Amino acid sequence: MSQSPSHSGKIASIPSPWPDAETAAQGLVEIGLWVSERGWVPATAGNLSMRTTSGAIAITRSGVDKGELVPADILLVDLDNPTTPGTSAETDLHLAAYRALPAAGAVLHTHSPTATLLSRRFAAAGKVTFQGYELQKGIAGVTTHEGALDLPIYANSQDIPALAVHVTETGGYQAAAHGFLLAGHGLYTWGKSLAEARRHLVALEFLMDCVLEEERR
Repeated sequence: MSQSPSHSGKIASIPSPWPDAETAAQGLVEIGLWVSERGWVPATAGNLSMRTTSGAIAITRSGVDKGELVPADILLVDLDNPTTPGTSAETDLHLAAYRALPAAGAVLHTHSPTATLLSRRFAAAGKVTFQGYELQKGIAGVTTHEGALDLPIYANSQDIPALAVHVTETGGYQAAAHGFLLAGHGLYTWGKSLAEARRHLVALEFLMDCVLEEERR
């Protein structure tokens, strides 16, 4: 796990269905740089994770700038016994996603300004609705721009284990948008692979940008 990250902007090819720990670490290092360059994980914000071929979850260590990750900053967590020192308090939200979604291969949590502002503006409604945007079809399972696509919003909480249970029990991980917002906090999104999770992240950020711009007019 001593390879240096690629600065080409391309995410390493990930074998199917899930990578080994070393490949997962390299993929997370690369996507950490990628989201950092877009200003979506300021300071030490955000967490990035992948399921590995052993079933363990590879996840970014707490308190590290995602643009400066090295493979040693990627920790392995047992899905059934998550006691790895150094992981973020928000790890429970990642693990809950993998438990609720057996096909999920990657979870990305970011703190873009748009996600933060929009989640506050629509917090009382409990969701942001996208409709009429062609890029809705960038989300897996969405085949038309004509239907409404809801992105749920949950109140932020310092009690992450309880929040993870709440999101699970209210179907947040089954959202058609493949993501949800925490009010005043940021976005969680996921996919079957790191590439699909990144596509969902890009599509949702674009859609949120559009809604926020329309709200400003």
